[in-house]
Amino acid sequence: MKKTFKALIAVGIVAGLTAGGVAIWGRNGGPAEAAAPAVTTVKVASGPIRLTVASTGRVEANLDVEIKCKASGQIVKLPCEVGDPVGKGDLLVELDPTDEGRRVRQAAVALKASQARFAQAGLNLTIAEKNLATERLRAEAALRSAQAREKDARAKAERVRVLLEKKIANQEDYDTAETAAVQAAADLDNARAAIQELKTQEEALELKRQDVTLAQTAVELDEVALELANQSLADTKVVAPMDGVVTARNVQTGQIISSAISNVGGGTTVLTLSDLSRIFVKASVDESDIGKVAKDQPVIVTADAFPDTRFRGKVIRIAPRGVNVS
Repeated sequence: MKKTFKALIAVGIVAGLTAGGVAIWGRNGGPAEAAAPAVTTVKVASGPIRLTVASTGRVEANLDVEIKCKASGQIVKLPCEVGDPVGKGDLLVELDPTDEGRRVRQAAVALKASQARFAQAGLNLTIAEKNLATERLRAEAALRSAQAREKDARAKAERVRVLLEKKIANQEDYDTAETAAVQAAADLDNARAAIQELKTQEEALELKRQDVTLAQTAVELDEVALELANQSLADTKVVAPMDGVVTARNVQTGQIISSAISNVGGGTTVLTLSDLSRIFVKASVDESDIGKVAKDQPVIVTADAFPDTRFRGKVIRIAPRGVNVS
């Protein structure tokens, strides 16, 4: 068993560099030679010693993004093919929006109805408040009038009683005055009772205020429902989150895909979008050679797809921990 370390190498961008077998030559101090020098006899002299480390690895993009849909449904548009460049915001896939459009219309109708109920509840409250205010003014005026009449009637009855004792008034006059005083007292009691009844109307008014609050809450809930329905409709279209190149396409037009949000399996991967603005090679270096590799060291990369082309790069990262391999 031996241990290898991962070295991440940044490579200059060259059109056509693709994944495949990759060989890497690196050295301490300068570019690797294209071929080993011929053996010749030379005069002994001091100079740098060149160490070469060869390794293989795989080509990786700067960033790979799996494109999935928040919505589920049937694909109606899939304009991109593998290898197509796309810009940020370009359409990548569109699902059939029929169901989501219907939900938007239903949510809009529900919102309109709840808004009407809210307006009606507000109108009912306004009318009830005005009626209560009018009744209160009328009842308070009636109470003041009853209090005045009761006071006058009681005073008159008292005067007639005094006159009766002095034999100036007769019993009939006194009975009439006393009856008027009793009636005025009864009217005063009725006026006070009317004031008490206003409290019942105030309690009913509080219920109407609660109706307005509930109607307003219903409007807010329906507004959220409409917002969610519009978002679901928007989710039937997926656009590119960045500039890149389509490096894989996993579905076809007409295929039904699952949502990345509601599906427990993570949803259907529609395609893979890669950022090829920078290219990296992740190479495995033997433990016996890792000490010869350093960060920022220049390297030369060759690919099976381009056997006659050499790509220059440099080491940008070395894994701190090796991996045991059999």
